Amino acid sequence: MFHAPIVPRVRKRSRAAEVRVPGREEVKFEDVRLFLVERKMGRSRRSFLTQLARSKGFIVEDLLSDVVTHVVSEDIHASSLWTWLKECDLKNLSNMLVLDISWFTDSMREGRPVPVESTHLIQDALPEGSTPPEGSTPTAEATVSQYACQRRTTTENKNKTFTDAFEVLAESYEMNEIEGPCLAFRRAASVLKSLPWAVQSLGATQDLPCLGESTKAVMKEMLQYGHSFEVEKMLSDERYQTLKLFTSVFGVGPKTADKWYRRGLRSFSDVLADSSIQLNRMQQSGFLHYGDISRAVSKAEARALRNIIDEAVHAITPDAVLALTGGFRRGKEFGHDVDFIVTTPELGKETSLIPRIINRLTKQGILLFTDYQASTFDMSRLPCLRFEAMDHFAKCFLILRLEGSQVEGGLHIAEGDSRGWRAVRVDLVSPPMDRYAFALLGWTGSRQFERDLRRYARMERRMLLDNHALYDKTKKQFLAATTERDIFAHLGLEYIEPWQRNA
Repeated sequence: MFHAPIVPRVRKRSRAAEVRVPGREEVKFEDVRLFLVERKMGRSRRSFLTQLARSKGFIVEDLLSDVVTHVVSEDIHASSLWTWLKECDLKNLSNMLVLDISWFTDSMREGRPVPVESTHLIQDALPEGSTPPEGSTPTAEATVSQYACQRRTTTENKNKTFTDAFEVLAESYEMNEIEGPCLAFRRAASVLKSLPWAVQSLGATQDLPCLGESTKAVMKEMLQYGHSFEVEKMLSDERYQTLKLFTSVFGVGPKTADKWYRRGLRSFSDVLADSSIQLNRMQQSGFLHYGDISRAVSKAEARALRNIIDEAVHAITPDAVLALTGGFRRGKEFGHDVDFIVTTPELGKETSLIPRIINRLTKQGILLFTDYQASTFDMSRLPCLRFEAMDHFAKCFLILRLEGSQVEGGLHIAEGDSRGWRAVRVDLVSPPMDRYAFALLGWTGSRQFERDLRRYARMERRMLLDNHALYDKTKKQFLAATTERDIFAHLGLEYIEPWQRNA
C-alpha cells in the first residue's frame, strides 16, 4: 500500500533533474531574442514554452524591451495586441517581428528559427505608414503560399491600387466567360491582398506565387506610368460598362445581360421600354428597389437585420441556431447583402424553418420580395466530383424593409432620402445541424479563399470539400465536423479566423 505514493515522487524528481536551469543553456541563435506575450497564453504555458525554447538554444527575454527581435503571441485579436504593444513605449517596436504562435511551434519543431512567412506575421501589427522590418518582406516562393487558405488576409489591403485593377480585368473576363485569365487575375489579386507590405517595385514580386506575365505587365505599367492602359481601355469599353450596369440588377446574370446588349439595349430605360422583354419576379423587384439594393449595406444595418431575423427565428424555435455569414462575419464594414445560416439541433426540423420565418416576416409587413427554394440535399448523392456554385440546402432570397429607427446611427441611404426606411437584400440558408460547419465555412467566404480551400483539399490531401461535406478519397469515407476548426484539422491546415479570410 506504500508503493502508490512512492512512484510519482520518483518520476517527479526524475523530470525535474532533466530540466535545465534557466540562463545556463547553450545559446545557438544570438541574433534572435524572443519575448512570449503572456496575454491569452497564460503564465504556466508561457513558462513551459520559455523552457522549451531555451533548451533548444533560443534566447527568451523575461521582460519586453528594445533588445527583443521577435514578439510571439497567441492573441488572435491583432488590434488589441497592437494597442498593448504601443502602450509599452518601445523605441524599437517598428523593427520587431510580431508573430503568431505558429512561427514559434514551427521553429521548435525544426530546432532553429524558421524563415518568417506571411502566414506567421500578425499582419496589422505594423503602425500606419511604417515599412516592414528587415526580413519580414516575403522574397521567396516558400514564404507565401499559392493557396489563400494558407495566408492570413485581413480587410487592410496595402496594394489596393493593383488589386482594384486586377479585379476590373478579372470581372471583364468573367463576363466574357473566359475562365483562365479570370482566375489568374483573381489569384494574383488575392496574393497581393495578403501581403503586409506595399509593392513598390516589380523586383519585389519576383518570387511571389500566382503572378504571371500578364499580371506583372499590368503592374509594370502602373509602377511606370501611374495607371494601366489595359484597365483604362476596359473601363471605357461600352460592352463592359453595359454588362456591368445590367448585372448590377438583382436577378440579372451575365447571360441575360449579354442577350440584352446584343439586342442593342444600353440602359435601364431601354430594357423597361422593350415590350418583348418579360422580366421575372426577381428582376421586377430588382428594378423596383434598385436605388436601395444597389447601395452598400452598413454593419449597423446588418446588426439590425440580425436582430429582426433572430427574433423571428426564436419565436418559432427557441433552440434554433442563427449565424451571420459572408463579408460581415469577415469583419467588413459594408456589403451588398446580408447572409444568415439558420438551423436547429433536431435533424429534419430545419426543413420547416424558412417557410415559418417567411410567414412571420409577412405578418410583420416587412417582406418586399421572397424566392424560396426547398431543400434538395441528399447525402446518398455525395460526394459530388464537380463543385456546384449553389448548395442543395433549403434557402431563400429576400428583400426586407428596414426602418431607420431600428438601426443604430441611422440608415445608409442617399442624401435627401426622407422615407425613413430602405430595402435590403437578405439571404437565408438552412442546413441540417450535422452539415452546419461545412455550410458556415462555405457561406463565410471569401470566394477566392473557398476556391483555394477546395483546391488545396483536392490537390494536397486527396479530399473533396464543398458546403455539404468533406470526403477523404484515400480512406473512402466522409469526415465528421461540428466546427470549422474540425475541417481545418482534417485538412492539416492551421485554423484561419473569419476576419483573416478576406482573400
